[in-house]
Amino acid sequence: MILGIIEHDRGQLNNQSLEMLTLARQVAADEGVGITAVLIGNNSAHLADNLAAYGVSQAIVASHDGLDEYAPAAWAAAVAQIAQANTPKAIMATGTDRGNELMAHVAAQLNLAMAANVTQVTVGDSYDITRVRWGGSLFEEAKLHGNIKLLTVAPLVQEVSEAPSGGVTVETFSPELDDKHFRVRVTSREAPEADKISLAEARLVVGGGRGVGSAEGFAVLDELAELLNGAVGGSRVATNLGWRPHHDQVGQTGTRIAPDLYIACGISGAIQHWVGCKGSKKILAINTDPEAPMMTKADYAVIGNLHEVLPALIAELKK
Repeated sequence: MILGIIEHDRGQLNNQSLEMLTLARQVAADEGVGITAVLIGNNSAHLADNLAAYGVSQAIVASHDGLDEYAPAAWAAAVAQIAQANTPKAIMATGTDRGNELMAHVAAQLNLAMAANVTQVTVGDSYDITRVRWGGSLFEEAKLHGNIKLLTVAPLVQEVSEAPSGGVTVETFSPELDDKHFRVRVTSREAPEADKISLAEARLVVGGGRGVGSAEGFAVLDELAELLNGAVGGSRVATNLGWRPHHDQVGQTGTRIAPDLYIACGISGAIQHWVGCKGSKKILAINTDPEAPMMTKADYAVIGNLHEVLPALIAELKK
């Protein structure tokens, strides 16, 4: 079997898990085995029915009162114990911050190698893999060894597709956990602003960088985003200067986005920012510098002052 760890937040499925299952289906087919989903926590069991459409034929629910909130060592111990009981060909997870952290713990507990942010896999005694390195600036070809192959799937690379399995059988697994597994855990949460569109899920994102000029300068970006039912993000410079909160940062150390349209305003386009927005279907860049990296990489570019271009665009939209 191939174990696919389904990332969720209090029972809400993370879409990157479906991207992971897309690559997992190819690996499972090449290995001649099926996909077994690992659902961690009692509040995740209901997700099993949703996974049948994506090639999952079996699900194992790690049941323990302490697993309903994220605790990396505890979640990893549950996965490691499931692996030891089933001896899968491979364990796959999402290449998100949580997925990579979790799999690093699993690798340490099983004393196995782990490859992060994989985009392609060729099955053999060892796996020939391609993975994203250096913040997305290069791809590395490598071999992954081990009696169980551990890997995470790079986000926003695999196109999600359905492959109905006909149904999912569910079994419960009760891991043996103690206090040491819960030294690091989620203890509380800060609720997001009501009715605010998530940056990671928005179909349209308006981003601002140094060229916006100030925190007050983002008002025109907020207005445009509201008109288009989108979200506003910022470059690292904009967040470092305090113009936007850190959770609005788009980039390698912020949120990675994949909207239908990304409007980059006054953003030069450093590689760290490009890593966070390159999953966008289309990119429109607005900048006074025609040679800025973002302008040369974008699908569309407007050479001009964003504080002149955006008000004109807003006025036309209001008409």
